[in-house]
Amino acid sequence: MKVCVYAICKNEEKFIKRWYESVKEADKIFVLDTGSSDNSVNILKELGVNVRSEIIKPWRFDVARNKSLEMVDLDADICVCTDIDEVFEKGWRKKLERNFGNNTRASYTYNWSLDDDNNPIVSFYSDKIHLRKGYKWVRPVHEVLSYDGEEKVILIEDIVLNHYPDREKSRSSYLPLLELSVKEDPLDDRNTHYLGREYMYYERWNEAIDTLQRHLKLEKAVWRDERCASMRFIGRCYKKLKRPIEAELWYQKALLEAPHLKEPYTEIALFYYENGEYQKAIPFFEKALDIKNGYKTYITEWFSTDFSIYDFLSICYYNLKDYEKALYYVNKALEIKKEDRVLKNKEVILNKL
Repeated sequence: MKVCVYAICKNEEKFIKRWYESVKEADKIFVLDTGSSDNSVNILKELGVNVRSEIIKPWRFDVARNKSLEMVDLDADICVCTDIDEVFEKGWRKKLERNFGNNTRASYTYNWSLDDDNNPIVSFYSDKIHLRKGYKWVRPVHEVLSYDGEEKVILIEDIVLNHYPDREKSRSSYLPLLELSVKEDPLDDRNTHYLGREYMYYERWNEAIDTLQRHLKLEKAVWRDERCASMRFIGRCYKKLKRPIEAELWYQKALLEAPHLKEPYTEIALFYYENGEYQKAIPFFEKALDIKNGYKTYITEWFSTDFSIYDFLSICYYNLKDYEKALYYVNKALEIKKEDRVLKNKEVILNKL
């Protein structure tokens, strides 16, 4: 198979060599530079990457992705789209060739965030590996692939792509692009959900509530995990508006919507925990621990996957003066991560004992 990697780039000089080392298993690599002012283009050329520069005005991610895809040779069998702050684990090419078969697209493990020891915190399946022909990108932001035929998608779980984002990079373009996306397609459930979430990030609580409630009313909004996330976010907004009755109601709705997920149990537990209602919080935290990490979706929250639940439980039991259980849970937290604050908590508990 002829396998080609393609990407878009703007001011990524500090990531390019790391990215290149992870994608050089491909036959050819193509990058559309969209206006770098640093040394990105020169570094890419020195590495032998096929580079073209073009300013996209007005900026849209789908237009940029499609222009980068147009650079790929028409005789390519498989296209692999990545971002330059992402890194494939070695051996992905052989796994792809061995498994792709007669499918049109492949999904794989995407570790969206990792801890300092490179262990996944939020992990889900992404699907940006596809045939050269028949695919195009749609939506101005949070863009997705669209196929002009009947798709056949295979999961190749042992292909792993890790994400190491530039924390200093602005994402200020996301909100106006999400507003544009929803204006272009008001029935698009995914970007309506994303828009509501973005309003929440910007602390525009009422707009977030209105948009997320509209998401829940859309005919296509049937995926329970995402519906649950919208309900949790509505709860967060009401909490910020100091309307705890509505907040608690929406957290309860989220729990009824997706009782198979950790997140709604953890979120309502945190609501009680932050209000000092430790007795109420404990059963929800403990129920979250009973649910194993058997799902990989983008709505996974960090506070449901790391040591946090054990940490919160330890603090709850400490405040209820049950120091034996507080010690048990602080030790469970420390098994996962030796964080200074948690180590100090253990000292306090031991002094009480």
